[in-house]
Amino acid sequence: MNLIADKTIVLGVTGSIAAYKAAAIASRLRQLGANVHVAMTDAAAEFVGPLTFAALTHNPVLRNVLALGADAEIEHVAFAGRANLILIAPATATTIARLAHGFADDVIAAICLDTRAPILIAPAMESGMWENAATQENIATLKRRGIRIIDPEAGHLASGAIGQGRMAEPEKIVAAAQRLFASSGPLAGKRVVITAGGTREALDPVRVISNHSSGKMGYALAQEALDRGADVSLITSIDDLPVPYDARVTRIVSTRDLLDAVMREISGADVLVMSAAPADFRPETTADLKIKKEDSDELTIRLVRNPDILSAVAELRAASPATTPRIVVGFAAETNDLLLNARDKLERKNLDMIVANPVPQTFGSENVQAVLLLKNNEELDLAPMSKENLATVIFDRIETLPS
Repeated sequence: MNLIADKTIVLGVTGSIAAYKAAAIASRLRQLGANVHVAMTDAAAEFVGPLTFAALTHNPVLRNVLALGADAEIEHVAFAGRANLILIAPATATTIARLAHGFADDVIAAICLDTRAPILIAPAMESGMWENAATQENIATLKRRGIRIIDPEAGHLASGAIGQGRMAEPEKIVAAAQRLFASSGPLAGKRVVITAGGTREALDPVRVISNHSSGKMGYALAQEALDRGADVSLITSIDDLPVPYDARVTRIVSTRDLLDAVMREISGADVLVMSAAPADFRPETTADLKIKKEDSDELTIRLVRNPDILSAVAELRAASPATTPRIVVGFAAETNDLLLNARDKLERKNLDMIVANPVPQTFGSENVQAVLLLKNNEELDLAPMSKENLATVIFDRIETLPS
């Protein structure tokens, strides 16, 4: 769900070397369908020319606090009134001080003082300036007034020093803007728990039993839930995918780790989506040292069953319906008899919906073919699509399920 489309966003660009990153922010917001208007300070124009932003946004750039538009309209007042969001990236220490003390002596400060739209700022400065008591007091003042801050990151700074002060990357800033608009989305106020990735069961300190699950489906589901305004808990075994902005992450390894995390996180949750691929079996014993090759050409490993997480969830829902998720969605990855096996799993584990998809072709793939099976015997046979699009379809259906 793209709640940023058709929104009017004023992008304030101030005098920092990080101003070049603002061009990427403007471009991405435009690609998402936002109507972007850029306001620049004179110092910002020393780093990136206004023509760059005009070309990216297809809108003129505002620089002068005294500028008049059509019909003698005061431009900064018009910007302040039309905006659904004021995003300042980068925000220098000077700009932060202006906002904290209510100055209106440049175009961005004047817009912020006049607007009723939410304000989101991404600071960028040397670490000494960021850590200075004056800056931190100004930041605290802005937070008390409801202005959202995307904290700068640690790393190499323009001076050559290393410390906290680098502006957050454009992808994170755009995600923060999307998250702000999602606060009015259809899942606002709901808690959603999502699991992702395959679990790993240790044979010894070196080797594991696992599967080919990439976790991409779970991460797409987490992003979709966030975009709809949900408070998302992502339980994952994957550490090589970017974490969706504002998701609360729990890292797990084994199926028993996953069980413990799920049972802990579903307390008070509204929705559980079990897209992870837990190992059904684990070695009966785990060797303390690496298993060495012996004279024999064979190695026998005794496996025992892992706990069934969805069955445990079903038991808990039956015993405590008031404190467990009202909706539970499972996944069925099958090599044969896809619909028969998926329907059986739906019924045995008292699921509200199951997503059936054939494997191994969907493991690690960017696209997936799936069938949605619901409790009421409804079946939705979907055309092949990206995992992001499938996540949208899944949450569209979740929103229609009865409480």
